[in-house]
Amino acid sequence: MESNGHRRAKRYDCVIKENGDSHLLLNDDEHDPWTAWAYKPRTITLLLIGAGFLIWASGALDPERDASGDVVTSVKRGVWAMITVFLTYCLLQAPSTVLIRPHPAIWRLVHGMAVVYLVALTFLLFQKRDDARQFMKYLHPDLGVELPERSYGADCRIYLPENPASRFKNVYETLFDEFVLAHIIGWWGKAILIRNQPLLWVLSIGFELMELTFRHMLPNFNECWWDSIILDILICNWFGIWAGMHTVRYFDGKTYKWVGLSRQPNIIGKVKRTLGQFTPAQWDKDEWHPLQGPWRFIQVLSLCIVFLTVELNTFFLKFCLWIPPRNSVVIYRLILWWLLAIPTIREYNTYLQDSLCEHFFSKPVKKVGAYCWLSLAICIVELLICIKFGHGLYPKSMPLWLVILWSSVGVGIVTFLVLWSWQLHRSLERKRR
Repeated sequence: MESNGHRRAKRYDCVIKENGDSHLLLNDDEHDPWTAWAYKPRTITLLLIGAGFLIWASGALDPERDASGDVVTSVKRGVWAMITVFLTYCLLQAPSTVLIRPHPAIWRLVHGMAVVYLVALTFLLFQKRDDARQFMKYLHPDLGVELPERSYGADCRIYLPENPASRFKNVYETLFDEFVLAHIIGWWGKAILIRNQPLLWVLSIGFELMELTFRHMLPNFNECWWDSIILDILICNWFGIWAGMHTVRYFDGKTYKWVGLSRQPNIIGKVKRTLGQFTPAQWDKDEWHPLQGPWRFIQVLSLCIVFLTVELNTFFLKFCLWIPPRNSVVIYRLILWWLLAIPTIREYNTYLQDSLCEHFFSKPVKKVGAYCWLSLAICIVELLICIKFGHGLYPKSMPLWLVILWSSVGVGIVTFLVLWSWQLHRSLERKRR
């Protein structure tokens, strides 16, 4: 007679209780008839098709075709072909994450793109600063040129009496800057990722403190007080967090009853079901509980530190490698980080909640997922690039009051954790007596 666990294993591949993304990976016979083909493995077929494309693109059967081509073009085509082959492999064979929408292959592709980015960063780390700047021209022809310094805090006056045409010119230029919209969209996306309003406000205020801390190094961080406090924190960040948390509550309050595409009664229903494939299979707010204990506090604090480091890396990489803020390379990096952060946050929250996988695991998961590992590795290599290429670019040293401030904060946090741990230890000792 089959055990209950064996019967469940026949129906489900794995049940992952992930906070916000609980899902069942069904076998092929459980999929809707209209979409079942997309979940059937066709790795050998795609391998043969890919080999055919390689034969055509490389001229393997006609070597004379590319004999007259220049070396640079051949190297570029070879590198792009190498990346394409690797991404195709990841699309088919890379590890899946806890997310299944819109399709597990999409997240496997994100995994592959993150690995390519990590490898490219590692290559860049071993170059000289000037060579790395010129190397960026291969990514975009406008790069490799020194950028003019731009400071937002050169004139912090709100009212300009000497300018009759626009006495509030400084305010207008700041309000109608394209980065205002970027701030709002960015914090809306972060709210969807984090799903915890107090933690979002910690990150919001924390980044403004990072700007204050490193304003002696980067001209972009020199902002007026009203720009930093009123426009950034109280308007842009607040509106983005508010909109993001409303989005979270909307999906959290929905009743999830998914019906296959073939069972939709009309065209409108089929279109809605198709668009619904790009929304979560199930949605719950993450429970971080930073005050659950000293170790949980350290884990959540580590998330905040990594989050802020990734944000800071954006500005330091632009400064060190001469990348303009509006360049497409910056946009591609932000999109990749956002796609990578979606499974990373889910995996990390799963790790903190010590979830179980009923089919594969009989005990709590003891390590973070592949996406968490990748995100941390990319963050570290980006930071190393900023440190190496920034050597000699920052003649001004950090003000003494900032050194004292952050040293005091560090000592205060360590003292707080030690006292907290000692108090918990005493409480446990009393209970044992």
